Amino acid sequence: MGRAFEYRKARKMKRWGNMARVFTKLGKEITIAAKAGGPDPDTNPRLRVLIQQSKKENMPKENVERAIKKATSKEESDYKEMVYEGYGPYGIAIVVETATDNTTRTVANVRSYFNKFGGSLGTSGSLEFLFDRKSVFHIAKKEGISLEDLELELIDFGVDELVEDENELVLYGDFSSYSAIQKYLEENGFEIYSAEFERIPNDVKEVTEEQRVQLEKLLEKFEDDEDVQNVFHNMKEEDSDEEA
Repeated sequence: MGRAFEYRKARKMKRWGNMARVFTKLGKEITIAAKAGGPDPDTNPRLRVLIQQSKKENMPKENVERAIKKATSKEESDYKEMVYEGYGPYGIAIVVETATDNTTRTVANVRSYFNKFGGSLGTSGSLEFLFDRKSVFHIAKKEGISLEDLELELIDFGVDELVEDENELVLYGDFSSYSAIQKYLEENGFEIYSAEFERIPNDVKEVTEEQRVQLEKLLEKFEDDEDVQNVFHNMKEEDSDEEA
């Protein structure tokens, strides 16, 4: 217990520090969810939780409405979700999740980033065994609830780790248990701040400070690309006390 949380805690601020990137990422996820399950949040659980998350991130309401409208617009291009896998320098495994309206552009960019920093793009599915795919829920604490009892109850719904983090609870569960976990939380009156899918490395690799600098530059290249939604890797994070 704790491996997923420690990994997540070390990297969480890197992705969500830039407000514009947060809105872009969430907007695409909302469009994809609305396209897949319909534009009505009452009948689309994934869209419902994303709208809740957008409120938590102070995303303007018109941005949310625009993203939902985009899913039903004939003029708009569809976003395609593509996953690219490869190795950065020093044998660090990297998985890049994208949502793009131009896969030719995206794969060319991803390949060029790997090549520029001494890495290489691999074949799809080649790194699957190195990561556990998890559903990750951030929820509000509820008074009078025993965390031990809650964790025991949630095991039946696919949750394998529950952690208290500042003013919220973080739940980790099987990738396939996303719907069951969300249903339980909603039916039992828990406020869901966010619900995401994470790839947690089974094992992490140590790197030197010099190697870390080079790897961080590559990861930033991915993060700065508008088509990229998430980047996961198996580099051991720095031991740090800072939360920002």
